[in-house]
Amino acid sequence: MATQKLPEVWLRGPLENIPSLLQPVAHALLQAREEVNELMKDFPDELLWVKPAGAASAGFHLQHFKGVLDRLFTYARGEALSEEQLVALKAEGDPEKTNATTVELVQAFNRQVDKALEQLQQINEQTVTEHRGVGRAQLPSTVMGLLFHAAEHTMRHLGQLIVTVKVLKGYSFDVQ
Repeated sequence: MATQKLPEVWLRGPLENIPSLLQPVAHALLQAREEVNELMKDFPDELLWVKPAGAASAGFHLQHFKGVLDRLFTYARGEALSEEQLVALKAEGDPEKTNATTVELVQAFNRQVDKALEQLQQINEQTVTEHRGVGRAQLPSTVMGLLFHAAEHTMRHLGQLIVTVKVLKGYSFDVQ
């Protein structure tokens, strides 16, 4: 018996406890999570750090999803990055600085999406236009700008991950 495919998350209606203005952010993050989980099911760990044609590896994208959400949501709270976040940023995409499996990286992304959704529930819509500084240079943004960029950036990398995974699954590589 075939399972019925659900419509995309944004077509399933509003999410409970998420402010109306932030529904698109939550929808995009949940859509990305569903697609990442399906795409990476049974993905071989030996291909995790392969860079087809010099493109970013699947492992990089999985680490980057988590890191981007963590960093941008930190800025949205009006906080600076911690030393731990800066170390994680430098380690993104470096297979020698992680021994995580595909399953562990996907689970880390899932947990970060959960944290992001919890933060979205706490945001007062009246504050979404408040200024937030980004990075050491404190470049100008807003709460909404950071949150929407987090969703957009996640979806952009999801598209890149889809291509990378399809290339890696479609070709035989001599992985060393």
